[in-house]
Amino acid sequence: MHLEILTPEKKIFEGDVSIATFPGADGSFQIMDNHAPLISLLTEGAVEYRDKSSVQNIQITGGVVEVLKNKVILLADGVVD
Repeated sequence: MHLEILTPEKKIFEGDVSIATFPGADGSFQIMDNHAPLISLLTEGAVEYRDKSSVQNIQITGGVVEVLKNKVILLADGVVD
């Protein structure tokens, strides 16, 4: 599936991943290939995604994630360095 991570300032990541974990408002959840359509609010926490060669982690301050037709778009309020 294709993942894009965006903040108001810049694009953090764009590429194909096999799985992604998000800090949902009601607890963390995972998205995998061919997931059902979804829109969810995110809280502050870790976003983890697995690309072809490694597992990456970023800390966000909150945001919204949309899943539709094997494309995942994360609009993050901000990223903690």
